[in-house]
Amino acid sequence: MTERKKVLLRLDPAVHDALARWAADELRSTNAQIEFVLRRALADAGRLPGNAGRIPRRGRPPKERPKPDGEAEPA
Repeated sequence: MTERKKVLLRLDPAVHDALARWAADELRSTNAQIEFVLRRALADAGRLPGNAGRIPRRGRPPKERPKPDGEAEPA
């Protein structure tokens, strides 16, 4: 995965508070909510690049299931 860009974003405090509440309602961080809203706006405007990566999944990684006996590891 490529390095994610870091940007400084200045927001009206009321807008930030509204975004933070919305993010909490959807169990996202405020940063993830901003990216979600920006991607949706780009898609709605037909401007989301086809090569835009997926939003990374956050949280605990899934547990690896043990391989049944006799199954070889993929090469």
